[in-house]
Amino acid sequence: MPSTILRVVFSVVFVAATPLLGVGFYYVFIAPRFNPLRKLAGPPVRWLFDNHLSFLLNPYRSPKAHATFVRKYGRHVRIRGLGPWDDRLLPLDPVSVAHVLKNSMVYEKPWQSRRLITSLIGCGMLAAEGVVHKRQRRVATPAFSIQNLRSFVPVVFTKGNELREKWCEMVDSSGNTSEGVKIDVCHWISRATFDVIGLAGFDYHFNAIQNESDELFHAYKEMFEIAVSQSNGLRTVIGIYIPLFNVIFPDERVQTIKRCQEVIERVAGKLIQQKKARILGGEESGLGYAGKDLLDLLIQSNLATDLPPDQRISDADILHNINTFMFAGSDTTSLALTWTLYLLAKHPEVQRRLRAELLEAAPATPVSRLTSEETESLYNVLSNLPYLNDVVRESLRLIPPVHSSLRVATRDDEIPTSYPVRLLDGTISDQKSIRIAKGTFVHVPIEAFNLDKEIWGEDAWDFNPDRWGTLPEAVSALPGLFSNLLTFSAGPRSCIGMRFSMIETKTFLCLLLTNFVFSETDSEIFKANVVLTRPYVTGQFKAGSQCPLLVERYA
Repeated sequence: MPSTILRVVFSVVFVAATPLLGVGFYYVFIAPRFNPLRKLAGPPVRWLFDNHLSFLLNPYRSPKAHATFVRKYGRHVRIRGLGPWDDRLLPLDPVSVAHVLKNSMVYEKPWQSRRLITSLIGCGMLAAEGVVHKRQRRVATPAFSIQNLRSFVPVVFTKGNELREKWCEMVDSSGNTSEGVKIDVCHWISRATFDVIGLAGFDYHFNAIQNESDELFHAYKEMFEIAVSQSNGLRTVIGIYIPLFNVIFPDERVQTIKRCQEVIERVAGKLIQQKKARILGGEESGLGYAGKDLLDLLIQSNLATDLPPDQRISDADILHNINTFMFAGSDTTSLALTWTLYLLAKHPEVQRRLRAELLEAAPATPVSRLTSEETESLYNVLSNLPYLNDVVRESLRLIPPVHSSLRVATRDDEIPTSYPVRLLDGTISDQKSIRIAKGTFVHVPIEAFNLDKEIWGEDAWDFNPDRWGTLPEAVSALPGLFSNLLTFSAGPRSCIGMRFSMIETKTFLCLLLTNFVFSETDSEIFKANVVLTRPYVTGQFKAGSQCPLLVERYA
């Protein structure tokens, strides 16, 4: 009897599994043969499930890989993704990339990327696509107007000055004023940018520069650093494709994310309701509400009488976008600042030149005594300093916090080209476009465009702010929201907070470089692409992002 039952069960499983295996076989081995990308030249694979992602996603290897691919296969390269079913286009042609980024309704973030982002910070502007993204962007855009962003300048100066004072205390208390004290600038700048985005984002005092005890700060910090940077690649992939796996077998990372999200929903969700009540109360009383942080502006924009009800976003969407502002406004900006200080420590002559320019522009009155109007005026001066602008642009070019991006075609399309297309048989085609099938991934190589030697010159991999005085003509053809760089992306999905990031970066550099001298330690720093391009100390990867520099007072 037991053997009969087993045979029946086996037969049922076999009958049920056969169609699934057939479908899987078709998509893995048959369908890829009809992919038009198969006609393009590209690097070979060594075995069935080999891929090229380790070459393209590792900042240590990617510059050489991109240069090699261009030399061997041209500027439209067929690469292998996760398996034989995953042929991707790697476009290194500015016209092709501009087309992909401009047509955001055709080329969206893949559902896999959206699911990963949503599982962390919800479906805000970073994860939303189509009409949902357009609706969220429309509601949020007024909050990022130039006039509103200028009102945040005093907040940035206050927190930058607070960080300066904290570092002064650390240097003075070390007793080693001649050689300076070792400070993990990545850690401290992250605390400062959290403070800034907390106040500018929703008028919340993290007070992270002074201590790290705030409950909401801990939740965001763990979410962005521990849960993300210490993730297990295989488990993450399994969790994306089979979400139930993390429910049944939650590891420490999953449990951390869940705990953090509960705190964020409770504390930040309460803030949203309080602000919404104040705004509605102000409208009813006729007195109005004078809140000017991003959350206030977002809610006010969402409640505007000229906005049709079907164009408004939910309270949950508002929370998700606050999470997005926290991630983008703290993590990416702090990394951009960290990498800039690291590059200045490696190039002391550039650091001296920039300090001289900043000192000449600095007011005689201490920053802590300036009025709001005076700090806004000072930032206007900083924003127009030529060498500061060149240093910031060069740092963002050389080490973009976002290494690359992935898009998927939602329909068949023709991507225009401006370079000859090399085919698999070794011939060069004179075709003016590449046919893309629905469902095909397009790998947008942000770093590759920023470091392309054929475009920027043979010294493209070097830190040289002076290059911005005489740029090669080819640079003008590059797409990009900021200075022909893809660092802030381009098109309808370009970074909405770019101007705010510039305010933070230039203000902090002014306050820190006019008070401190930065130099390298004996620790070897390397880049790793862990969601963002982060600094790590060699041999201490498990300790998380670190960038220790020697910091001494500038006399």
